[in-house]
Amino acid sequence: MIRCQTRIESWALHEPFEIAREVITDQAVLLLTLTDTAGHRGQAEAAGVDYDGETPVSMAAQIAELLPRLHDGLGGAELLDLLPAGGARNALDCALWDLRAKQSGTPVWQAAGLPALQPVTTAFTIGLGDEATTRRKARAARHYPLFKLKVDARRHLDVVRWVREEHPGARLVVDANQAWTPALLRELLPQLADAGVELVEQPLARGLDAALDGLQPPIPLAADESCTDRASLSALVGRYQFVNIKLDKCGGLTEALAMAAEARRLGLGLMVGNMCGTSLAMAPAFLLAQSCRYVDLDGPLLQQQDRAVPLQYDRGVIQPPLPALWG
Repeated sequence: MIRCQTRIESWALHEPFEIAREVITDQAVLLLTLTDTAGHRGQAEAAGVDYDGETPVSMAAQIAELLPRLHDGLGGAELLDLLPAGGARNALDCALWDLRAKQSGTPVWQAAGLPALQPVTTAFTIGLGDEATTRRKARAARHYPLFKLKVDARRHLDVVRWVREEHPGARLVVDANQAWTPALLRELLPQLADAGVELVEQPLARGLDAALDGLQPPIPLAADESCTDRASLSALVGRYQFVNIKLDKCGGLTEALAMAAEARRLGLGLMVGNMCGTSLAMAPAFLLAQSCRYVDLDGPLLQQQDRAVPLQYDRGVIQPPLPALWG
């Protein structure tokens, strides 16, 4: 029988992190540990989807309701029927992958039928702020080749200009977190293209995606909040060029891998993102990152501390996770 333990943790950020809808100073996560009768242990972490009302407390409650149905042979495919997409299923799914790896001695990438893991380059995210703060952050991160810039309905072109002046060679992605109107999007796209921005993430509010019908953007658009699991993909075709897959949104690595395959079949480009958190949350997503054009797994870089066995970051390049961390 599998024993399940959950613990709520809070990880302080280096400084307040602002996006269009909120400011956070620390990241609350749910740590889940599965242990079998032989003492093998699998772990995972989930932050959940806060804009859908998920919290570590609500995720722990979902998992507690499922405890009577946990059994030795439980796998990710069965979890898809037991829990909806979201952070609770993500935590259980990724902990199961880790547990099976520890039991078998076979790393997760191999069990999932993936090629051997290779280093990937992540974006470094700069949250919303005033000019002085934005320039300071851009200068401090000049060794990163790719920036993801948080913007809103008022702060957008200026943010791009400030960062471009501080780091002329950087590749730039902007993320509006649903803050723009269709009119503002159409106004900004040519100017963003002229500034060398190569991707715009979730410009419109979820539910307004039909406003993108017929738009031929000069730079690609990526769906984030509008993209959840496989069921959401068909409505994005012809409106977005990329989808941002996050394990907390889709409900774990099992669904994320299937979702990536379906997105490719539909002609959608791949991005992997995160809801913040430690290296334990990034490690399963690292497997998905192997097939993604855009990688945004910088959560630990925004925090004051990390796990005892962290992912190794060097100038934006992430090395594969060690089995002592996950997988």
